[in-house]
Amino acid sequence: MASDTAWPAVTWEELTWRSNIPVDLLSHSAAERMRDPYLAAVTPEIADLEVRLPRSTAAAAEEASALIRDFDVEVGGERAPFAAILLRSEAASSSQIENLTSGAKQIALAELGEDARSNATVIVGNVDAMRAALDLSHTVDADSILAMHRALLGRTAPDVAGAWRTEQVWIGGGGYSPHNASFVAPHPDRVPAAIDDLVTFARREDVPAFAQAAIAHAQFETIHPFPDGNGRTGRALVHALLRRRALTRSVTVPVSAGLLVDTQGYFDALTAYREGDPAQIVEAMSAAADSSVANGRILVSDLRRTRDAWASRVKARSDSAVWPLMDLVLRQPVVNTAVVKAELGVNHTNAMKAIGRLVEAGALAEVGGRRRSILWQASEVLTALDAFAVRAGRRQLGSPS
Repeated sequence: MASDTAWPAVTWEELTWRSNIPVDLLSHSAAERMRDPYLAAVTPEIADLEVRLPRSTAAAAEEASALIRDFDVEVGGERAPFAAILLRSEAASSSQIENLTSGAKQIALAELGEDARSNATVIVGNVDAMRAALDLSHTVDADSILAMHRALLGRTAPDVAGAWRTEQVWIGGGGYSPHNASFVAPHPDRVPAAIDDLVTFARREDVPAFAQAAIAHAQFETIHPFPDGNGRTGRALVHALLRRRALTRSVTVPVSAGLLVDTQGYFDALTAYREGDPAQIVEAMSAAADSSVANGRILVSDLRRTRDAWASRVKARSDSAVWPLMDLVLRQPVVNTAVVKAELGVNHTNAMKAIGRLVEAGALAEVGGRRRSILWQASEVLTALDAFAVRAGRRQLGSPS
C-alpha cells in the first residue's frame, strides 16, 4: 500500500565511467559499453519531510513498538545475561542476510580469539558494531556511524573501516562497471551531505520512533556510504535509533532474525522506498519485529530452563563462583580459564573449582583437540542458539566441529 502523500523517489544523474581496466583486455561490446555514461542515484533530502503513512501501516508499526517495549521490559529485568545473548543473535542474523553464516560454537571460538572459520570472525565484528551502535545511541551523528563501521570491519578490513567510500559502488550487474547494475548508489562526493541530512532526520522527535528507524535504515541503504558492510551497519543503526527513542532500554530485539523470514520481501521493500514508497519498509520491519520477538521469547525460555536445570544439580554455597559462572557461560558458551578468571575476578584455583562443578553437573564439557588452550563448552546453550537461527530461516548452519 502506498503512502498517503508522495514521498520523493531517488532521482538520477548521468555520469562518465572511468574504468581501471585497460580497454584492450575487454571484449568489443564491453569496451563500447564502458564508453557510455551511467546513471547514479541522487537521494532526496528527507531531514524535514512530513512522514504520513497509511493507517494500516502506522497501526502495524505501533503494534511492533508495543511488542518491542514489552519484550525489553520482560527480559531486561532478569538477572540472567539475556542482553548479551540477544545482541549476539541479532548480529548473527544480520550477517546471515548478507549470506555470512556460522554456527554458534564457531562464533564463540572467534570471540575468544581461538581458531575459527572466517565467517565467524566477520560475525564477531558485527557484534562489535551492534555494541558500538548501542553505546553511541545518545549521539547519533556522522561520527557515530563511522564508529559503528569501524567496529564492524576493524578486524577484517581495516583499510576501509570507518571511512566513507571514495569510489562508485553498485548492486548487481557485473564487477567491471555499473552499467548493468540493478541499483547504482550516489556518487561518493554526495555521501557526506546525504549522511548529514539523514542524521538530521534521525534526530527528530516528531516522527513515530519505529517508523523513523525503518525509514532511516532505508535511506542509509540507498546512500550506501561504505565500500562494504552497508547492510550490517544500517541494521546496527536501527538499534541505535530504537535505543535513542527508548523503545529498548536493556536488550537488543533481534529484528534481523525476523527479516530472515522473508529476505526477498525486505529487499523489495528497500527498492520500493527508492521508488517513493516508505510504507513497505515500515511494514517489512514491523512484521520482522513480530516474528523476532516470538523467536526471541523461545530462545529466552530455552535458556531459562537450561540454567534452572543446572542450578538444580549444583550444591554450593551462595557465595561460590559457580553461580556467576552459570551466567557467564549463558552469554559466552565456550570459555577458558583466562576468561573465567577475568570475568569473575577469581584466581586460577577457584576458576578451576567452579568449572569443575559445572562439568560435574553436566553443564560444561571439555573441548578436545584445541592447540592453544583448554576450552569448555556449554552444549545446551550452543544448541539453543543454533535452534534460534534455524527458526529465523537460516538455510545452513556452520559445522559443529
